[in-house]
Amino acid sequence: MSDQPSAHMPSIAVIGAGSWATAIVKILNEGPLNIKWWMRSDEQVNHIQQFSHNPRYLSDIQLDMNKVKPSSNLAEVIASSEMIILALPAAFVHQTLSLLPVDAWREKIIFSAIKGMIPERHEIISDYLLSATGIRPHQVGIIAGPCHSEEVALERQSYLTVSAVDEELALRMAHMLNCRYIHTHTILNDVQGIEYATVMKNIISLAVGITRGMNYGDNFQAVLVSNAMQEMKRFLDAAVPNAHRDLNESAYLGDLLVTAYSQFSRNRIFGQMIGKGYTVKSAQLEMNMIAEGFYAVHSLNEVNKTLGVDLPVCDFVHRILYEGGSPSREIRVLEAKLK
Repeated sequence: MSDQPSAHMPSIAVIGAGSWATAIVKILNEGPLNIKWWMRSDEQVNHIQQFSHNPRYLSDIQLDMNKVKPSSNLAEVIASSEMIILALPAAFVHQTLSLLPVDAWREKIIFSAIKGMIPERHEIISDYLLSATGIRPHQVGIIAGPCHSEEVALERQSYLTVSAVDEELALRMAHMLNCRYIHTHTILNDVQGIEYATVMKNIISLAVGITRGMNYGDNFQAVLVSNAMQEMKRFLDAAVPNAHRDLNESAYLGDLLVTAYSQFSRNRIFGQMIGKGYTVKSAQLEMNMIAEGFYAVHSLNEVNKTLGVDLPVCDFVHRILYEGGSPSREIRVLEAKLK
């Protein structure tokens, strides 16, 4: 097969301009696809068109502009694409999708590569898509890790998990993402479970970062992460029961481990700043990137008010970030609950 796109190949749209969106475009760019890439900034679009790289994120990635068409016209990008990958911060999803009428989305296949929740609605992305765009469950999928965009840029061997209700759809997306440095596999019928797992792993990474910033070591982190994995199981069993779910798979445990331990983890870095004494505002300003776990921990806390699951690690993070809790005081409460 030729590596050049053809008129017979479906167009796929990537929505978002950050590092993860850029990494996904790079992955798709390895195959014979027509890639529409939406971003809000005309300046960013013009730079990519002229220099073949994103000036703001992962700027070392060079793209084949015969296959990639950046644009700031969302209506045009969506209308000309059969499949859509959402890869923007969760906090901007509602604002972005609301730019178009509901009818613009109804016949589309939408995969979420977002690891967060809609802050104003406390919903995971798939639930939001079903309620806000009029699409049906068989049109929705998720792309999960464990995978950091920085390692994609370096073409280090990485793995992605694709989940959807429709097996053919999941396999189709997995095939599009599979390349010489990306291995893909599918998990069927656990879109919501994987989404909640990706939300929780970011919150757990914040907890790891906070304790690292407070000079807690490897021994404590091992106990924290193992307890957090049990916490994830309790929550998923309550929120999205699924007897066939195996939390040892990469989409659950693997994604948790890479986010908790990696030097590239934004949530861990953000947490470390908090543990060292930064205020939330000062940490956000210094990072200049969004740590999804910051918004997600509040949304998860709201969801859990109905479920009532015991979540000591997530509660630890919420008290510090949203309730004015002191890390030095809250860590004592957490320590007493770990085992």
